[in-house]
Amino acid sequence: MSAVRKVEVAGDNSYSIEIAPGLLDDGACLAKPLRGRHALIVSDRNVAPLYLERVHASLTAAKPQLSVASFVIPSGEHEKTLARFGECLHALAELGATRDATVIALGGGVVGDLAGFAAACWMRGIDCVQLPTTLLAMVDSSVGGKTAVDLPSGKNLVGAFHPPRAVIADTAALRTLPERELRAGLAEVVKYGAIFDASFLVWLEQQADALLARDDEALAEAIARSCGYKAEVVARDPFERGDRAMLNFGHTFGHAIETEQGYAGTTGDGLNHGEAVAVGMVLAARLSTALGRAGSADADRLQRLLERLGLPTAIPAGLDPRALLARMRLDKKADAAGLRFILWDAAGAARIVSGVADEAVLGVLAQS
Repeated sequence: MSAVRKVEVAGDNSYSIEIAPGLLDDGACLAKPLRGRHALIVSDRNVAPLYLERVHASLTAAKPQLSVASFVIPSGEHEKTLARFGECLHALAELGATRDATVIALGGGVVGDLAGFAAACWMRGIDCVQLPTTLLAMVDSSVGGKTAVDLPSGKNLVGAFHPPRAVIADTAALRTLPERELRAGLAEVVKYGAIFDASFLVWLEQQADALLARDDEALAEAIARSCGYKAEVVARDPFERGDRAMLNFGHTFGHAIETEQGYAGTTGDGLNHGEAVAVGMVLAARLSTALGRAGSADADRLQRLLERLGLPTAIPAGLDPRALLARMRLDKKADAAGLRFILWDAAGAARIVSGVADEAVLGVLAQS
């Protein structure tokens, strides 16, 4: 097996991110974070047929006394609901999960968010181990402890901060990832360069073909570097009261698009999360230019990189700018001063900007 890359997330609830192919079959690695005798594996109908039995077998071989159950939901963002959350809690009750039990999130961001929120709430908080199987989850949602479910009125409006006990990213899982999902994950990888490190954007331009070809080394490097950027900011700001908000670059626009489309990115013709964030990043860069904060050259370059990675960069046809603006007003990233965006002064130099005028936002939306 390839060497395991490790990224440490510091703080009051420190944990490790382990990255390598073959980790889902490494029972010792999977069992190491488990403290009790109960484990609930949460997955979805796309991922479970591929990996659930393997994870179950690996865990029980390494820890025979472990009592393992599973809870499998239909796939898609529209399943990340309070109803599914309640069903997950019922599955923990059926298992007889005690306070030293562990919820294991096996899947993408939807599964990770739902499972993490259930772990945060069962008996006021039990352990969660994240086993992300999508690129997007490996570089973003599995790291940092933000858990939530959606409401019809908005994305991730009900949730909790609940850091995982461990994150174990088996890069071999990316070999079965649909092409569209791989590209969606690359949007979040690009985000780290956009907000923190322009030289990483240069590396991504150079490695774009290797990443799209699923080269193991290129993907492992992209994941490790992305997780490293996120680990640094999470350690400084675990509850998103300051710098961590910069990780939302592109997300205010992106979440509005997802919500207005009814989270149709997996079951209909809407954008999925990564695609919506790609559009949102371009809009945030264009808004930065419109407000006189940055030139247009970096925005053009960002758009070209995203398009090279096969990602959309314009608002889907049929979405009303004013409806999107209304969605943004309910977004968690709005505050008492008004709309709040993550904008940039240049590539790799993002900042939090509050009180952005509606007219400026509508102008950028109308031109997309």
